[in-house]
Amino acid sequence: MNSATDDLVKSYLDALHRADLDALVSLFAPGAVVHSPLYGPTPAPDFYRALFIDTASAELTSKGVAEGRTSAGARLVTFWFHFDWRLPSGVAAPFDVVDVAELDDDGRITTLSIVYDTVDVRPAFERETGSSWRSTEQDR
Repeated sequence: MNSATDDLVKSYLDALHRADLDALVSLFAPGAVVHSPLYGPTPAPDFYRALFIDTASAELTSKGVAEGRTSAGARLVTFWFHFDWRLPSGVAAPFDVVDVAELDDDGRITTLSIVYDTVDVRPAFERETGSSWRSTEQDR
């Protein structure tokens, strides 16, 4: 693992833990999109703004980092961590997650795909927020 990758993942997880929108957004290229199972495809600043509104607290535990390339040759960084998420009411919605970040030539994230099983998290999230991006997508 190179130090730039380690720094990116450490900065990302630290900013996510602190709910620091500016620090997180600084890791993304302009126009970057986050693909989330709960929020759908969303511009990075909008995704994190919504996530922080829906979060009372979050503890993160890193489990591993891997580097690679997309089939088109772009750099990929994949990081696996436990997200001990508490919704605004205090309801626990923990999960293990893999984030797959595609990077530009400057090492900023252009696309982040969040991958985890939502079977336990989705019902609590939808009860808490009253929203589901999937239902709005199906209604179109």
